Amino acid sequence: MSGAVCGRCGATRPYNGSAAPDPFGHTLLPPARLLRRYAVMSYYKHHIFFCLNERSNGEACCAQHNPQQALDHCKSRVKGLGLAGPGGVRVNKAGCLDRCAGGPVAVVYPEGVWYTYVDRSDIDEIVDSHLKEGRVVERLLLPPDVGR
Repeated sequence: MSGAVCGRCGATRPYNGSAAPDPFGHTLLPPARLLRRYAVMSYYKHHIFFCLNERSNGEACCAQHNPQQALDHCKSRVKGLGLAGPGGVRVNKAGCLDRCAGGPVAVVYPEGVWYTYVDRSDIDEIVDSHLKEGRVVERLLLPPDVGR
């Protein structure tokens, strides 16, 4: 027997292969089925995080590129387009995302798409193309080998 999670209360219990509810209405879901269930029920369609980390030792960091202004602009555009909120888009700040050499950076989930940007028009393009239409902005993609 392997472990499973109750779809009703979240308790972990041994899984016997049956999806039938027990006498108390608890339905055990095997881990793969549970993941599919919650992937469909995502609270936000897109969640974008802007790195605002500042390093005091002089190393490269996103804070050197005024990311707060980009985050504020993104949040304003998302709200203005009516995309904000459950089932839509959430804009958040983040600490170090460990991709400092490509800064400033932002990442969009659930896709895990990493962007670098220069100005407000880049943010507008990310909002209009990716967050609104679901199309990745290829010209702003952060190369996968760029790290700290």
